[in-house]
Amino acid sequence: MRKLSVSTLVSLDGVVQDPGGFGETEAGGWADRYFNEEAGKLAFEHALASDMFLLGRKTYELFKDYWTQVHEGDYAARINGLPKLVVSTTLHEPLEWNARLITGDVAAKISELKEEHGGEILMYGSPTLMRTLAAHDLVDEYKFWIHPIILGDGKRLFADGFEKTSLELVDSTSLSTGLVILTYQPSRS
Repeated sequence: MRKLSVSTLVSLDGVVQDPGGFGETEAGGWADRYFNEEAGKLAFEHALASDMFLLGRKTYELFKDYWTQVHEGDYAARINGLPKLVVSTTLHEPLEWNARLITGDVAAKISELKEEHGGEILMYGSPTLMRTLAAHDLVDEYKFWIHPIILGDGKRLFADGFEKTSLELVDSTSLSTGLVILTYQPSRS
């Protein structure tokens, strides 16, 4: 059975929008100064444990445009080489960047996919998709990369109306840049 692991970069005030500076916001790129070799090693290890990359449409488009231009380094090779699943109601196949489309009942399709044998399903960003999957209890692990910055505005990870969810802290890692990675699993008891 596969594990779905959501990994997201988030500010102290819960903003997840444009951490890499893809042009979504004026404050874009806010996470860059905290991402050093230590963080890169941890991100690479997480990508190695995965054999599938799940993305919402917007994250797919932003990442595809960026990562298809990056060809150096083990991390870029891993991200570019992973098979991708893209959830969208507006895109049509064929998709670029080693991707295929998921449409229809996304929760049912991800649930079926999780029943298959294989490595982790890795998901970056995609807060709208994450909320949908969480509402159907399909997320097995949340990795919150908490950045020591308050942005004041931007798209939040947990929007108003998100259902109450209990999580259990299973790991915490502090990096030299002030970044803290908190890993949680849903409390399903």
